Amino acid sequence: MSYLDELAQIARNAGQAILEVYGEEDFGVETKDDDSPLTRADLAAHRIIVASLNELAPEIPVLSEESDDIPYETRSTWTRYFLVDPLDGTKEFINRNGEFTVNIALIEDGVPVQGVVFVPVKDVLYAGDQTSDTAYVETAEGRTAISIRAVASPLTIVASRRHGGEALTACLEVLGRHFDDIDTTNMGSSLKLCLVAEGKADLYPRLAPTSEWDTAAAQAVVEAAGGRVVDTDLQPLRYNTKANILNPFFYVLGDTAFDWQAILSQVEISS
Repeated sequence: MSYLDELAQIARNAGQAILEVYGEEDFGVETKDDDSPLTRADLAAHRIIVASLNELAPEIPVLSEESDDIPYETRSTWTRYFLVDPLDGTKEFINRNGEFTVNIALIEDGVPVQGVVFVPVKDVLYAGDQTSDTAYVETAEGRTAISIRAVASPLTIVASRRHGGEALTACLEVLGRHFDDIDTTNMGSSLKLCLVAEGKADLYPRLAPTSEWDTAAAQAVVEAAGGRVVDTDLQPLRYNTKANILNPFFYVLGDTAFDWQAILSQVEISS
């Protein structure tokens, strides 16, 4: 069963609540135990999404970034659940640059099979369903199917606006030995994965920490569009396999016919 339409509407409703806070001067910023910021917008979106998902499919449990105290002893029994980041890119929200999203994914046996990523400021929604190879972007002008592109010149790489470091530098150096022309675009939140999904970028190397709710929805979009999200051994990124909800370092690959292994295997990474 596809929940894409319902997930899209829930994400839009959460996005509206986020924009209401975005228009105010005081975001009510707090600091969580992991030193990451939390705003009234995060909490408002969380409440809307969890209540809506419970109404949509009460038999499917929900794991949200703002309800991450669910013990692994409980989560490990889930074969199907919703994984949510109510406001991905809270720092971007606080800085008012518009690069934040609402992420909702359906996970089955560790695989993100359906996902929506909504960009409230732009009123743009990305959606993907791996079970039907359906991937699209929806704007005010309507819905358009999206897919990854063949590797092109210049090679277009998308990178985090805030997280680079030595591993990314090493990766770019290796890529520079194989491609004469490289363009790099920096961006916040899960929008980076969506650029690969819609054929506007070839590769997103994420060689810095992320959590599972940061990537699941966009991974569903990428893979429904024909791409892959893999760890540094080029094995598929999977979910709810351990108590820790941190992802390994990973690559988002567009053209799966391209021999990424031959190049990325040369990148030396200590994660």
